[in-house]
Amino acid sequence: VASEETGLVGATAAATATPPTAAGGGVFMNGSAPPVVCRMYRRQRIRIKEVLEKDGANYLDAGEIVVAGWARTTRNANKGQLLFVELNDGSCGESLQCVVESDKSEGFAECKGSGGTGASFQFTGTLVPSQGQGQAVELQATKGVLLGAVYGGNAEGTQVGGMLYPMSKKAHSLEYMRGAAHLRARAGLHAAAMRIRHAMAYATHNFFHNHGFLYIHTPIITCADCEGAGEQFGVTTMLGVDTHTPGVTLPVHAAPPPADVGEDGKKLSKSEMKRRAKNAAKAKAKADPNKPVEEKVVGAVDYGKDFFGRRANLTVSGQLNVETHACALSDVYTFGPTFRAENSHTGRHLSEFWMIEPEIAFADLDMDINLAEDYLKYCVEFALDRCADDLEFFEKNQHGEEGLRDRLRNVLENPFKRLTYTEAIELLQKAVADGHKFEETPEWGMDLPSEMERYLCETIFKMPVVLTDYPKDIKAFYMKLNDDGKTVAAADILVPKIGEIIGGSQREHRMDVLVQRCIEMGLDPKSVWWYVDLRKYGTIPHAGFGLGFERLILFVTGLQNIRDVIPFPRWAGNAEF
Repeated sequence: VASEETGLVGATAAATATPPTAAGGGVFMNGSAPPVVCRMYRRQRIRIKEVLEKDGANYLDAGEIVVAGWARTTRNANKGQLLFVELNDGSCGESLQCVVESDKSEGFAECKGSGGTGASFQFTGTLVPSQGQGQAVELQATKGVLLGAVYGGNAEGTQVGGMLYPMSKKAHSLEYMRGAAHLRARAGLHAAAMRIRHAMAYATHNFFHNHGFLYIHTPIITCADCEGAGEQFGVTTMLGVDTHTPGVTLPVHAAPPPADVGEDGKKLSKSEMKRRAKNAAKAKAKADPNKPVEEKVVGAVDYGKDFFGRRANLTVSGQLNVETHACALSDVYTFGPTFRAENSHTGRHLSEFWMIEPEIAFADLDMDINLAEDYLKYCVEFALDRCADDLEFFEKNQHGEEGLRDRLRNVLENPFKRLTYTEAIELLQKAVADGHKFEETPEWGMDLPSEMERYLCETIFKMPVVLTDYPKDIKAFYMKLNDDGKTVAAADILVPKIGEIIGGSQREHRMDVLVQRCIEMGLDPKSVWWYVDLRKYGTIPHAGFGLGFERLILFVTGLQNIRDVIPFPRWAGNAEF
């Protein structure tokens, strides 16, 4: 018998059967991938990560090898007859010391005149145990090729030297490096963040693929506002292609002529007026009553003359679009860039960011929460297993977090604490009564600020927290209305350091309730007619969540500012590079 609450049948042995697994364990619902084979492509060098594995044991007796990369530092010794190059190719945080000697290394003079830090080299040589401190092995170069010198000796970039090189070996602030985003990947901190970012993206696709989800590409340009916040970037071609063209004017809706006057300004005959009225009535009768009719406000921009024939924007979320495919392909997800024109300068907000948004068919809120917890724990486990060196780097770095890996292990090893929004408000009110001070007074119906979210998971429970059943007035129109008529089947996952990292809900699959919720939230149901259609034609209970990818990287790295975990951060007043 189907549950009135979810529309789903109760759990059965078949419904909870163990999914397909590989011989080594783990879920492989889409099958395991074939191995990657080097049929044609082969690097003409050895990555430094492979060279340094097991303290270089794999290449100590391998004869000559070739490495290439950029100099973190260069140092002359033995009265200029020796050159030490700390070479890094980005494959790992460690660098390989390459020793270039005037009498043993071809290309010595050229390498010595490289300009120092930032220069690119290719070295051929043999790996030997290092005679110095700080590294187990080093490369004795028999040949050095200067691939690219540093022309920072003068402002014109014509003189070799490191004086004006933006990423010199001295310590730089994170704010300074954001201003040199085209070069900051050569700094150890940003390089480590990008390696972890890659690992988390790979882990995301691996997790959902092996759970039987399909990856759906949702549009970047849209005419819908998923969140209803109105903070969207417009897309238009009406400004022209030449940014220096003066006097650009936008077309606007003009006042319509009187009903008895034609386009040429002449008075219409009675027969012509009757004919036009008849044609207008026919057009109105043919119009789909469920689709919106353009409202032409006199003096407002006429988007009918724009590229798409109507106002278009950059998307704030792929959720509404990916739901269409969940209602046909079952379990799906989207992972792509989203945009929000929010004039915020905090360390938690970007104008361009990436979102991971899975959608589960035939599911309720509990299944959604279970998936979200499993996904977050998988990402943490993947980072601990595959990014150990970079996590250790962030533990020791002044911009990272001491005890980072212990915090991540705590997330992995313990179930998330689950409670309702109402219970959370009561706990916060008790904290105030006991003497704790928040910037705002906790009251039922408020959208919890970050300090309260973090207080719950950092001070009260000391672990990730799942809050459910939020007041309907602070959540989106598409969230399923609970039986109490006051709350919705929503769930936010709160984690230490970040606050909210995942927001999800069971979707409202009842058409009449969805339409009413649209009206309550000030949204014309006709503007999302296609979304309402999903409830008209074979509706199903379904649920999903969204995770801001950059917040996941902050959580895993321990960094403080979201602008440091994306290659080219965009925020109000900054779109350089």
